[in-house]
Amino acid sequence: MIRVVAGVVLRRGRLLACQRSASQFPPNAWEFPGGKVEPGESDEAALARELAEELGIRVVVGGHVGTNVHHYGTKAIELVAYAASIEVGEPVAHEHQAVRWIGLDELRELDWAPADIPLLDPIATLLAQMADMP
Repeated sequence: MIRVVAGVVLRRGRLLACQRSASQFPPNAWEFPGGKVEPGESDEAALARELAEELGIRVVVGGHVGTNVHHYGTKAIELVAYAASIEVGEPVAHEHQAVRWIGLDELRELDWAPADIPLLDPIATLLAQMADMP
């Protein structure tokens, strides 16, 4: 099983969503940015590295948001999501075809990658809690 980390990047009550390119699988699907954990690397270090590579941002990795095991044919991934906030930079789509900030009202409107869909409920809860904060 491949361990993959995903960043639930939050700012001012909004969530960063990234759209895969047409050449990635599944094509054009939206996802939470991140990638594979390398041998000997912690989840937090992997997430910080991946977000720097993919989006050109430096993040502070927060708490665990959710985990999902998903099978893409014969390959299985364990997708582990962590909250993150941007410390330096603005997201730029280096490896995605688009990035955008979405609110709770838009969360279920996007065509999410199958592995990311089970994470929508805990993320919706997180976004709702943020909306209730003064």
